[in-house]
Amino acid sequence: MNLNSRIPEGPLAEKWEKHKFNVKLVNPANKRKFDIIVVGTGLAGASAAASLAELGYNVKVFTFHDSPRRAHSIAAQGGINAAKNYQNDGDSVYRLFYDTVKGGDYRSREANVYRLAQVSVNIIDQCVAQGVPFAREYGGLLDNRSFGGAQVSRTFYAKGQTGQQLLLGAYSALSRQVATGKVKLYTRTEMLDLVLVDGQARGIITRNLITGKIERHAGHAVLLCTGGYGNVFYLSTNAMASNATAAWRAHRKGALFANPCFTQIHPTCIPVSGTYQSKLTLMSESLRNDGRVWVPKSLEDAARIRKGEIKPTDLPEEARDYYLERRYPSFGNLVPRDVASRNAKYVCDEGRGVGGTGLAVYLDFADAIRRDGRNTIEARYGNLFEMYEKITGDDPYTTPMMIYPAVHYTMGGLWVDYNLMTNIPGLYALGEANFSDHGANRLGASALMQGLADGYFVIPYTLGDYIASLPFQKVDASHPAFDEAEKGVKDTINKLMSIKGKRTVDDFHRELGNIMWEYCGMARNAEGLQKAIGLIQQLRADFWKDVNVGGNVDELNMSLEKANRVADFLELGELMCRDALHREESCGGHFRDEYQTPEGEALRNDEEFTYVAAWQYTGANAEPQLHKEPLQFDNVKLTQRSYK
Repeated sequence: MNLNSRIPEGPLAEKWEKHKFNVKLVNPANKRKFDIIVVGTGLAGASAAASLAELGYNVKVFTFHDSPRRAHSIAAQGGINAAKNYQNDGDSVYRLFYDTVKGGDYRSREANVYRLAQVSVNIIDQCVAQGVPFAREYGGLLDNRSFGGAQVSRTFYAKGQTGQQLLLGAYSALSRQVATGKVKLYTRTEMLDLVLVDGQARGIITRNLITGKIERHAGHAVLLCTGGYGNVFYLSTNAMASNATAAWRAHRKGALFANPCFTQIHPTCIPVSGTYQSKLTLMSESLRNDGRVWVPKSLEDAARIRKGEIKPTDLPEEARDYYLERRYPSFGNLVPRDVASRNAKYVCDEGRGVGGTGLAVYLDFADAIRRDGRNTIEARYGNLFEMYEKITGDDPYTTPMMIYPAVHYTMGGLWVDYNLMTNIPGLYALGEANFSDHGANRLGASALMQGLADGYFVIPYTLGDYIASLPFQKVDASHPAFDEAEKGVKDTINKLMSIKGKRTVDDFHRELGNIMWEYCGMARNAEGLQKAIGLIQQLRADFWKDVNVGGNVDELNMSLEKANRVADFLELGELMCRDALHREESCGGHFRDEYQTPEGEALRNDEEFTYVAAWQYTGANAEPQLHKEPLQFDNVKLTQRSYK
């Protein structure tokens, strides 16, 4: 299969502007003739639906929530990057581009990343105009703070609620279009299959989560804005409802899945406290601006703290190891997420971890409070500190927070070209659902940036290029392709309901998560990955023989919802392990034990693996087919990453 990325010719800084001029346009009067389906109402979906409706398209937008405002974008706390250089500290579009490519360990497309950096400056203006209450300095100007992987302050924020406030801005734009009738909103509705007509995406099959009714929706293009697949690990920072079904069902219909092993472990999460947990809680990376990460220097002191014989505040300064500041003096506590996560694992593996399990490190704000005062720290992070105290019972103003890495974001996703279209004509993937912008590791505060860039500033141009090439014809949901897709969905549901086994869906999901974390988590190796593939294949076979799904198909049935999603996770988990096994190098969030520098850093193999691994589905029990998109680096030199 020829993967045509459609990257425009010419100098990097001119590609996007020239491309916008060269893409085909749709006459405003003609836009009213076309129906666009948008699946997902997070930042990418809400902004895309609102923007396309504003242009004149007829938009149907779908969310499995009761309101678009519940999309998981609200959980992003710390901020959104933009190359405004308000701090006059040396930032620029090129520096944001460079930091993103370097942070992704040189496994992303230069052209896509540069475009992201370019449009970042417009996102802030758009959101301010929508009324997003960004933090401001004393003089009234927008404030910025730093995030991991950068030595400048480019992150705009709204206290610790940035994602929520940005989503409210996008939701207000979406609501306006709903009121005008240009957007039809379907809540509590989940996409269960993609419909192809003559090889083009022409609709979706959905299930009404309240009534159980299976419905058909036809359109001239389908946009998947459904987030990532981190919940394959069971325990993650994602909401429990977050899933990969829409993207995976599209993959089963022929859409390539790119770099699935590139998953991000976030270093700043509240540690696991017991088997009863169904998710983990993220503490914003912004906390590493003022919090200092440390563990005891000696095994004895760590053991005494774990036993409760001494408090962390009793340990004198000379007995503490501020290991990120020691190992990475240039970036200190603001190294990228993959680097911070691995180092937390190292010190805990040495036996210097704290907490009841020994799988935690401290994030200490004592110095910042002494320096800036409690009121200043409270103004920056008050709601985050309050959330931490409610969950753990500890006051972070007086006792250091305990944190440990957890699964957070997925850099892999559906393969897309420069226009954000998958290899299936008419099927697009936006935001975290695609693979294109972050390489092997995402820098903090870049997820919100990508979601809004794709929805507000990229897809309104690039979708028209496809629509303009279509001979106009009404899409009809009575086409035989819809019959076939609907039958497939109903057959799967009926099969799940008929098994009547002894194990719950959550039981299978939890076991899959344990396998994934153990063998495809913060560190991987060939032996473990091969073992994981076998374990997942056996678990999948057991699932289809022994899962128990209660209730009925024609009613609210959360067990059935989960069963559909876990069935997809059981296939996706195997693909992630296969991708990790084939990539014989370490890069970013993909760390193979066999490939590391003497200092324990990721050791890339640029000679053999400077490409996007795009996998083609060949069947539930068949080996997928690998396609490669070579990555070219004409503007950034491939070097060993260093944050020292």
